[in-house]
Amino acid sequence: MTRSGSIAVIMPAAGSGQRFGSQSNKLFATLDGKPLWQHAVDRFEVRGDVGLLVLAVSADDEAIFREQISELNCNLPIRLVRGGATRSESVQAGLDEVLRFTNEPGDRAKPPTIDRVAIHDAARPLVRQSDLDRVFAEAASSGAALLVAPVSGTLKRDTGSGSQTVDRRNMYVALTPQVFAIDVIRQAYARDRGRMATDDAQLVERTGHPVQLVTGSADNLKITYPEDLRIAEAILNECRSEFV
Repeated sequence: MTRSGSIAVIMPAAGSGQRFGSQSNKLFATLDGKPLWQHAVDRFEVRGDVGLLVLAVSADDEAIFREQISELNCNLPIRLVRGGATRSESVQAGLDEVLRFTNEPGDRAKPPTIDRVAIHDAARPLVRQSDLDRVFAEAASSGAALLVAPVSGTLKRDTGSGSQTVDRRNMYVALTPQVFAIDVIRQAYARDRGRMATDDAQLVERTGHPVQLVTGSADNLKITYPEDLRIAEAILNECRSEFV
């Protein structure tokens, strides 16, 4: 496979996953016979437009990740970095590694030109290739895009004295990957200064750069609870050809 090297993927993987109810990182739970995080990597490893993958992991999990990576038959360069206490700190560590990778000397005739960064939850094993095609293309055009799913249920707000129904028109649930021109996301993180943000798109929004929404499949679920793993197994078995 010829790799253009134009996209670097950063996967924050340093979280504790306490809601999963396991003493070990939920990313080591098995789905279809292999660790959950590896399925997420597989979605990008098959793509020629991805030239680097960076996993931001905790100190406690680093040895296990290194051992499992050594057992992979993977042509995609995978780098491990030490993640932080927050998602933003882990992504920043990943961005620093992307910069090191593109600038380091080596036997390659030319280091890959990374022009976009895709940030993807390692706990989302079922992102579809067609969704990646569209969000990557939109980010190449606009500089910032993320996958979303329309809100399908009725939304309620707690007013303190009762409930209030919220208009769900034009409301979406943010998914990943969230994809940015490298200069756009680096500027957003340079301006962050530790302010709270629930995702990377929020940091980019604060800079004034528009972030485009790309509707993706709702089965791009994030594994949070043990029952989510059973749902993922069912989706994988039903739509296996989508996740080769």
